[in-house]
Amino acid sequence: MTVTPGANPSANPHAIPNATPTVTATANATPTVTVTATATPTATPTVTPSVQLVSDLVTRIPEFRGAYETHVLHQGGVLPHVFFWDVVQDTVRSFLGEAPGAADWRRTLDFLEEQSARGVLGIDEVIVTSFLGDLPSPQEPGHAIVEQLGPVMAAKFVRIRPLG
Repeated sequence: MTVTPGANPSANPHAIPNATPTVTATANATPTVTVTATATPTATPTVTPSVQLVSDLVTRIPEFRGAYETHVLHQGGVLPHVFFWDVVQDTVRSFLGEAPGAADWRRTLDFLEEQSARGVLGIDEVIVTSFLGDLPSPQEPGHAIVEQLGPVMAAKFVRIRPLG
């Protein structure tokens, strides 16, 4: 029996991933095994813009790392809209001076303003729905943070909450 493993005569057919052996009988009755490697596409996990937003936020503002790790542990992964509830709460507490160890609210607003200005649908959905939409109402403590929003987020805030 002769093994013909494609272009590499010293290759072991069992070492070639996704190898498909083909046995061919020749005129002298000696079968020939030809190994053809076939490519199997491997799924590369795609990171959605909203998940990337969370990752970028935690990278840029490491004070959110603890909340992020707890979130991933409890949720079994990253759920951006759910995670942003914690971002809103920590940002408002920082604005009110109630959380000295929290991320500075200005850095968080600056980061979110930069991200909002990009015009990426998945990012905008999270920022508008789960950050701007969850900011305190006019009668709640911390509502004055809306006066500190950058121009892009301020315009989006007025569209979704025209009465504040």
